[in-house]
Amino acid sequence: MKSSSGYTRQFALILAPLVSLAIVLFADLDPGNSKVTYCFAIALLMAVWWITEAVPLAVTALIPVALFPLFGVVDGKTVSSMYFNHLIFLFIGGFLMAFAMERWNLHRRIALRILILFGVSPGRILLGFMLATSFLSMWMSNTATAMMMVPIALSIIMKLEEALGEEKTGKYNVGLLLGIAYSASIGGIATLVGSPPNLSFARIVSIIFPKMKEISFADWFIYAMPVTILLFLAAWLLLYFMYRPKESWENIHINDFRKEYKALGKAKLEEKIVLILFIILAVLWIFRSGFNIQSFEIPGWAKLFKNPSYINDGTVAVFISILLFMIPSATKKGERIMNWETARKIPWNIVLLFGGGFALAQGFVDSGLSAWFGQQLADLANVEPLVLTLANVTMMSFLTELTSNVATTEMILPILAGLATTIKINPLLLMIPATLASSLAFMLPVATPPNAIIFGTNRIRVKDMVRTGFLLNLLAIIIATLLMYFWGTIVFDIDVAVFPDWASGTLNP
Repeated sequence: MKSSSGYTRQFALILAPLVSLAIVLFADLDPGNSKVTYCFAIALLMAVWWITEAVPLAVTALIPVALFPLFGVVDGKTVSSMYFNHLIFLFIGGFLMAFAMERWNLHRRIALRILILFGVSPGRILLGFMLATSFLSMWMSNTATAMMMVPIALSIIMKLEEALGEEKTGKYNVGLLLGIAYSASIGGIATLVGSPPNLSFARIVSIIFPKMKEISFADWFIYAMPVTILLFLAAWLLLYFMYRPKESWENIHINDFRKEYKALGKAKLEEKIVLILFIILAVLWIFRSGFNIQSFEIPGWAKLFKNPSYINDGTVAVFISILLFMIPSATKKGERIMNWETARKIPWNIVLLFGGGFALAQGFVDSGLSAWFGQQLADLANVEPLVLTLANVTMMSFLTELTSNVATTEMILPILAGLATTIKINPLLLMIPATLASSLAFMLPVATPPNAIIFGTNRIRVKDMVRTGFLLNLLAIIIATLLMYFWGTIVFDIDVAVFPDWASGTLNP
């Protein structure tokens, strides 16, 4: 999350409510529909407080519960229900599995095992660290993955410095740490649980367009995995050619990794059980609703049940999570694989942040503010959709260098939905790339938690991060835009020239 100076926070804490109150009292954005003005004022207050963190992000996320009912934007019962839904449970279930992996050290074993497979040349070490980080961040918090990988990287860096000297490894060490930060963000793109903005998108699009077919875990994975692979290769090549050592290495061996792995000891029964449940969870997520890409179709396992539509990804996540609390531990007598003491580490602030975004999206729709924004941007109807998407991705990528990617996504997606329905293009062409772009912030230490973590090692200068991150941002923008048009349109059955029936009339107040 981003942070601001104390002065900025104090200024925003006082000024933002005053500006919002002035809008409520003196503005009339849509004559005959005061809800538009009220929702805009509340959204502006939330946006400023989210950007400046005048109060904790989760506290800002609670504003709709207090103000939407008071101003008649959304009733209290409806807005409160936005804070818990199946995607919230998907998030919670994903975290519980990640915590189980951490509790029994399975995450460290997986990371080191991948590294051992890749050898000891500079390119292979970088590839191994990035692959391990990307894979883990598909299922775990990007922050937790980076925090877990950095100590492993620092231990390898120190071994390299002992064997080769700081002069020969200093430049390469920067690239290695950047690789961890970048791959943590890139890996998170691939799954709905990998990055918070992905879950925000899935829920917000279902709120705004209830007639649209659900975007399942499998749908997102099929679309986003190629994006992740291309971004991963682009990041690896960029870092390798920018930071590779000038001279070859001779005094570093694969045994350095094997010793780290051996120090973990023999895999405990608990690790094996968590790994099995982790694999089962991933398989159930991927194959729940099946695959349907044009004429190619594989039915999902949910159809084996009487009411397959009742089952969602949150159902699966909670079911596997409950098993973690049921299976006894062989190492710690009287305990289970998972306990509530560990589970209490769930970041409830992020859960509330999700809820605030979902509630705000509901307010945008119910008040008519989303449609109003679309009308103000109607002149963009003549812009080529590909150009519009490119501009949208570029804006999101650089905006989230300075703002919370979750909060920004939850603010921008309803506006993009309104724009798409006004200019009559498929909303997914704008909303999906914008969601991806919110994870493509590679330039600044404050851009993402992984960036902040590696900067905290005091081995990287801001200049290095900006120079490398800017180039990767540009590559990512191009990849995200093109993949939406040449792959996303196939996966999500989008005809660029056709405005879908499920989007018609949904944003009329």
